[in-house]
Amino acid sequence: MTLLGGTCSPKAEGNFTETELSLIGAADSIMRVLTIADNADNEILRSQCGNFSREALLSDEYARLEELMIATVTHPSQDGVGIAGPQVGLKRRVVAVQRFDKEGEPFEFFINPEIVEFIGEKEAGGEGCLSVPEIRGDVERWQTIRLRYRDEQFVEHEELIEGFTAVIFQHELDHLDGKLFIDYL
Repeated sequence: MTLLGGTCSPKAEGNFTETELSLIGAADSIMRVLTIADNADNEILRSQCGNFSREALLSDEYARLEELMIATVTHPSQDGVGIAGPQVGLKRRVVAVQRFDKEGEPFEFFINPEIVEFIGEKEAGGEGCLSVPEIRGDVERWQTIRLRYRDEQFVEHEELIEGFTAVIFQHELDHLDGKLFIDYL
């Protein structure tokens, strides 16, 4: 068992920046997914992310961001199982994850998430990434994690997550710390 905390940049805390408002406002039905092929994109993908404030969560922009991120990851051009803020240009601790551990396999949104405990053993499994097109590889991930996050009312929760869904969370939360799955290959 290993304990771990999340990293955030105080510069990104608080309300939305003008750049973030522009990204959200410019999106039509989906957002552009940043890739490592572009140097400016790669710089954002390799950045540490800041937390969301309660004020930002109450805004219309936050509701729109949630809509856009889910639409982006589920769009046929992407067809992903998770997406993190940096992948759409926001240096914020926010992810959308498909919950294969729940009936109907819904996508859920997680604010300021952090893995606070890794439990059990690691197993290798195939991974790919929307931001790293055409590359796949086997990555060792923990099969059980304890996740801490906030909901849209800014209430803190902890949840034990297992299996493939735990793997998805580890992949997406790595994005929030500037790591990509290719760093493990």
